Amino acid sequence: MTTVPSTGLDAGTTRPMANFVATHFGWSLDGVVATITLNRPERKNPLTFESYAELRDCFRALRQATDVKVIVLTGAGGNFCSGGDVHEIIAPLVALSAPDLLRFTRMTGDLVLAMRACPQPIVAAVDGVCAGAGAILAMASDLRYGTARTRVAFLFNRVGLAGCDMGACAMLPRIIGQGRASELLFTGRALGGDEAERWGFFNQLYSPDQLLSEAQAMARKLAEGPTFANGLTKTMLHQEWNMGIEQAIESEAQAQALCMLTQDFRAAYEAFAARETPVFQGR
Repeated sequence: MTTVPSTGLDAGTTRPMANFVATHFGWSLDGVVATITLNRPERKNPLTFESYAELRDCFRALRQATDVKVIVLTGAGGNFCSGGDVHEIIAPLVALSAPDLLRFTRMTGDLVLAMRACPQPIVAAVDGVCAGAGAILAMASDLRYGTARTRVAFLFNRVGLAGCDMGACAMLPRIIGQGRASELLFTGRALGGDEAERWGFFNQLYSPDQLLSEAQAMARKLAEGPTFANGLTKTMLHQEWNMGIEQAIESEAQAQALCMLTQDFRAAYEAFAARETPVFQGR
C-alpha cells in the first residue's frame, strides 16, 4: 500500500503565521484575519526592493497557512502606496543591465502571482495615493474599498514605461473593461474615488475614518464563511480567465464536488434542517 507523505501541517494545531515578523511592512493577526500595512507614511508608503521581496515571500507563506483565513491590505497615514520608491528603486534601476532589470521585473510580477495563488481572499483598504505598483497591489486584491479622496493611477506611462506591468494588461481590463483600462494605461491619469467606484474598480467607498474598520469587518464576515470553498472560488476566478466555457464548467463541477465532501457542506445542511445558523470551520 502506498503511503502518502505527511505535510507536517496539522490543521487543528499548527499556526504557521502566528509568529511571523515583518521587517519592511506592518503585520498583525487578529484571530484569523491578518492585516498587512504598508508603513512608510512620511513618503506615502513607497515600495523598496526589500519590501517587494518580503511581501512576495509573505504571500507565498500564506498559501500554506492554517491560521489565516482572510487578509486585509492597507497603508498607513492616509495613503495606500505611492509605488516604487523613486530614490531607492527608480534611481538604481537606471544603472542596471538588461539581465538585472529582468530579474527585478520578474520579482515584482512574482508578488502578484503570490497574491493570486494564496487561497485567502485579500481585501484592500485604499485611501489617498494609490499609484504605480500601489495600484497594482490594489488591482491584485480580491475586494477593493476606497474613499472619495483616493486617487488610483497606473502611471507607468508617465515615467516612460509601458502600461504592461505586473499583469496590468491582463487583469485591469477584466475589472473595469478594455476601453477604460486602455485609457488609464495609455495616459497614466489618476482615477478618482467616485469614478473608480462607478467603473467597478472599488466595490464600495467609505469615509477615511471608517475605511479600515469596514474592510476588517468584511474580512471577519468572509472568515466566518466556508473558507475552504472560498479558496476554491478564488482559484477558479483566477484560472477560468484562460478557459473556454466547456473547460470552465467541467473544472467547476470538479471543484464543487470536492466542496460537497467537506464538513462545512454537511454542517450547512444540518443547520438548515434544524433551522439554525451554520458554523463553518473551513474543513
